[in-house]
Amino acid sequence: MRNSVTFTPHGRWLKSPGSDFNQTMSATHAPQARIGDLWQQRMDTFREYEVVREGNVFATSFSNNIVFSSEYNRARRYLSDLLVQYDGCDFYTVFSRGREQANEGGTCYLLESRERLDCPAFDRDRYQAAVLGDITLVHGIGKATEKRLKLRGYLTLHDLMEHPKFRSNARRVVECISSGSSSEIMELIGNRHTKSHPHVLGTAGLHEPGDYVFLDIETLGLFSRPIILFGVGFLEHDKLVVRQYLLRDIAEEPAALLATMDHFSSDHPALVTFNGKAFDAPYISDRLAYYGMGALFRVPHFDVLHFSRRRWKDGLPSLRLSALEIEILGVHRDDDVPGQMVPEFYETYLRSGNCGPLVPIVEHNRQDVVSLARLFFLLLGDVNGHC
Repeated sequence: MRNSVTFTPHGRWLKSPGSDFNQTMSATHAPQARIGDLWQQRMDTFREYEVVREGNVFATSFSNNIVFSSEYNRARRYLSDLLVQYDGCDFYTVFSRGREQANEGGTCYLLESRERLDCPAFDRDRYQAAVLGDITLVHGIGKATEKRLKLRGYLTLHDLMEHPKFRSNARRVVECISSGSSSEIMELIGNRHTKSHPHVLGTAGLHEPGDYVFLDIETLGLFSRPIILFGVGFLEHDKLVVRQYLLRDIAEEPAALLATMDHFSSDHPALVTFNGKAFDAPYISDRLAYYGMGALFRVPHFDVLHFSRRRWKDGLPSLRLSALEIEILGVHRDDDVPGQMVPEFYETYLRSGNCGPLVPIVEHNRQDVVSLARLFFLLLGDVNGHC
């Protein structure tokens, strides 16, 4: 009998003797063999996005659920072309560089790619000195009080440790900054300033480069539908390794979930996403709960969208990842599928058995992970330069 897999409150997967994982799932849900059939029956035909005319800057600034009419029409033509181009092609020939991934949840298909990525050095001592110079991190000290205290010679948190009123609170803040975890420091700074403050992002520099886990998912919709592709990036020397866990069938979602969670088993993982606090993280939590697989990992989470808003909100009309790619990174995608239309492409694959619609989904997700990592290091480098 195989081991079952459980998830601890502290964010670690544990194996323990017990009933088979698939038997556990089938106690509360339909057998895995039927999951794909059930979902195909339940798939609705309505769109979860709006097609808008070109130049509608207001819509693109505030919503990720819009597709420009030109994008939509181009994507529909592209989908038709893919069905013709890949008609009769075997899945394993098209995705010949992948391999099957097996775990307690079953099997899924693993695709791996590598791309050179420069990871800038982060001066931790410089960052810590900058944070220790922010005496407003002490409760009760606002801008006006800060000005008065600095005129009296209290320039750093260490100086405040000698102040008769603020010394106790100052000591606790210094102890947190000096020996606390990145999560604790992030919470401290975020509570006193904002969650997008540069020094909140700077806590990422307290991690080793190999700790970062860049995550992006593709789903069949916005509400409680399967995740059909998990893109995970991590650093190995000067390369960004992107592992993509692709569902050949909806029944493979549990295996892909487990494979993704394994990336958070290191000692000090740090999650990096784009809009992941609002979308990716709660969506994964929902899918884990659906299968009775426990709770989502509890690790420091750096949402690049929040820091991008602070950095570029006054200079760019849109802060979608696709817009930041063009304006900031100089990346122009060819033959891309809009993220909002991924469900239509995947559903076409399920209905037809033609793997052509999967090709741009995989590339779209891979590029999202790469651009996410590049934006993250660009923003982190800015923080390091201004400490």
